[in-house]
Amino acid sequence: MSDIVNGLGRATAYGALGLVLLVLGIVLVDVLTPGKLGRQIWQERNRNAAVVLSSSLLGIGGIVFTSIWTTYQDFGKGLVSTAAFGVLGLVMMAVAFLVVDLITPGRLGATLVDPAPHPAVWVTASCNLAVSAIVSASIA
Repeated sequence: MSDIVNGLGRATAYGALGLVLLVLGIVLVDVLTPGKLGRQIWQERNRNAAVVLSSSLLGIGGIVFTSIWTTYQDFGKGLVSTAAFGVLGLVMMAVAFLVVDLITPGRLGATLVDPAPHPAVWVTASCNLAVSAIVSASIA
């Protein structure tokens, strides 16, 4: 029975850490795009913004999953590792966004919140997922 209680405690701690990292991902995408992201998605139903945010959340989720899956035997070390790799993933996604913005015409953030569908959204989403895959692979 103590194994179950111990497992629930660890799951709660990792779950809370994962939620914090996901919220940081939402804040990061909101900072990188003009306007309020929540309004863009929920009120204006902007698919471009939703795809970019979704890819960021999937990417961070993948990093957190990989870090937990390959975690150290030491619980504290595992939490620190998950937090560190999660933050690294967020930073790397932001850097990748800025690099794509620099090497493409126009302002990427403005393009991503434009109501008209734009192929740059798929490039940005793919970049988010690629960065998260690279960070995840470095964990194992």
